[in-house]
Amino acid sequence: MSKSVDVCIVGSGAGGAPIAYELAKAGFSVVVLEKGPHYSEADFNKDEIDVSRRDKFTPNLKDEQHVIETYDDEGEIERYMGSESNWSFWNGSMVGGSSNLMSGYFHRMKEDDFKLLSKYGKIEGANVVDWPISYDDLEPYYDKVEKVVGVSGTIVPHKFLERRSSKNFPYEATWVQPISHWFDKACVDLGYVSLPTPRAVLPYDALGRTGCSYSNLCGSFGCSTGAKGNARAALLVKALRYDNCTLFSESYVTHIDSNDKRATKVHYIDAENNKHFIEAKIIVVAAQAIESSRLLLNSKNKFFPHGLANNSGNVGKNLIFSAGGSGEGRIEMKNLSKEQADVFHTRGAFVNRSLQDWYDYEDSGALHKGGTIDFLYEHANAVPRALGQVYDDEGNLLWGSALEERLKYAFEESRVFTFEVFNDWLPTDKCFVSTDEDVQDKWGMNVGRIRLYSHPKDVQVGEHLAQRAEKVLEQLGAVDISSNISTSPPPNLVAGGCRFGNDPKTSVLDVNCKAHELENLYVSDASFMPTGGSVPYTWTIYANSFRIADKIIEQLRS
Repeated sequence: MSKSVDVCIVGSGAGGAPIAYELAKAGFSVVVLEKGPHYSEADFNKDEIDVSRRDKFTPNLKDEQHVIETYDDEGEIERYMGSESNWSFWNGSMVGGSSNLMSGYFHRMKEDDFKLLSKYGKIEGANVVDWPISYDDLEPYYDKVEKVVGVSGTIVPHKFLERRSSKNFPYEATWVQPISHWFDKACVDLGYVSLPTPRAVLPYDALGRTGCSYSNLCGSFGCSTGAKGNARAALLVKALRYDNCTLFSESYVTHIDSNDKRATKVHYIDAENNKHFIEAKIIVVAAQAIESSRLLLNSKNKFFPHGLANNSGNVGKNLIFSAGGSGEGRIEMKNLSKEQADVFHTRGAFVNRSLQDWYDYEDSGALHKGGTIDFLYEHANAVPRALGQVYDDEGNLLWGSALEERLKYAFEESRVFTFEVFNDWLPTDKCFVSTDEDVQDKWGMNVGRIRLYSHPKDVQVGEHLAQRAEKVLEQLGAVDISSNISTSPPPNLVAGGCRFGNDPKTSVLDVNCKAHELENLYVSDASFMPTGGSVPYTWTIYANSFRIADKIIEQLRS
């Protein structure tokens, strides 16, 4: 089967859905191709076993894997097969992509995130650059996401608060756990500014969706009410109401054809293993940073022998993740009054608190880019919470009454208060994605080969932030306080590989995220980001995708 349309979009997540939504509204014919299945709210139960032990929403690594390479202590390359090591970089293969499984912590990037080089200077061993756009270019689209996707929260003035065109969020903050107010007091005592965390979660029915049910099973779980602002519920459902928008799920894109100036056809395989192609005036790649680079690299032809839009050799380079890590402390019931203990066990409510006091900071006479710290309870999923108790502090396996006592302490007599640190993963020549000529997926396509490297400054900054976060836990009276800032890359926070910029020699995309070398190929997921900022990426991906949609509409109308 073949089909000819105005726009073909590969991927249906935060990078692709805004473009489908805007183009369909504008009257253009759109086809969205998604490798994963099309779930609805009815398919998203809160089965912890399904999500924790069966990897319901990610591909089987025997069918689809990555090859991962790391550096050992001597700088030699160590190679891991994803299917053998169970090391997965998939994070939600379905309509709407990984946005279905996010916790929905939404922070805007700051003005200085867009000018990392000019504000903080060169960093040896890092490919730090300024963005070709400013915060002001993206601000109207951040505002649009708040209103169209739905972001809830409350603005609190602080020294790093970004400029806003709207005075406050369009939706009031979600219901918070009483410990949030204890956290606020602890921050006052420490001289910190406690920030209500914005969430892409609707507190009540709005935008044609049902408000939050406060199950507390957000991260890694699909939303069964539609309150979470995932790409499917917030945008694609509405785009598909237009007759000119078509979605093909379980449709795996193998490669894209082109001539020397234009991308021409998108080839895909459906669930019955039938081959098809789409012809389009505009082709948009939004398959997730690793997979978008892989698709372009697998789309070689005589005009682009090293991969589509890759005659400069930049596709796959400067892959980044979110640096940082996490920490925790345990608050024991025995140290609380009965009234405190009762409210402490309030179920369902969010914590929704963050710190950005050190979004940049001075140390040893130099100014450093810092980051964001989000505070939350340990995940409500009982499976990992219980598994964390089956060994004692010496690593001995527990069972019987000893295990029972440990589980009772963990679930009834205390609660873990945690934090997550987000800071820049600096782009380097040593962290990139390519394709592996020796390993293919079940469709016979070369899999992505991911080379991992974290710049030493990533950990340095993360530890600086974690030390400040631990002071809050101390002020709250927590025990067993610890943190882990590591070089382990989170698969749900990946960007780069097709960075945008003004120079075709050092970037893949132009300022509007169109490939320098092709007239009609855009990349709209997190691949475009030359640096990642010190916040989760989803809001920025959404905002930039809305911006790209406007540019595509201009091109089609001209």
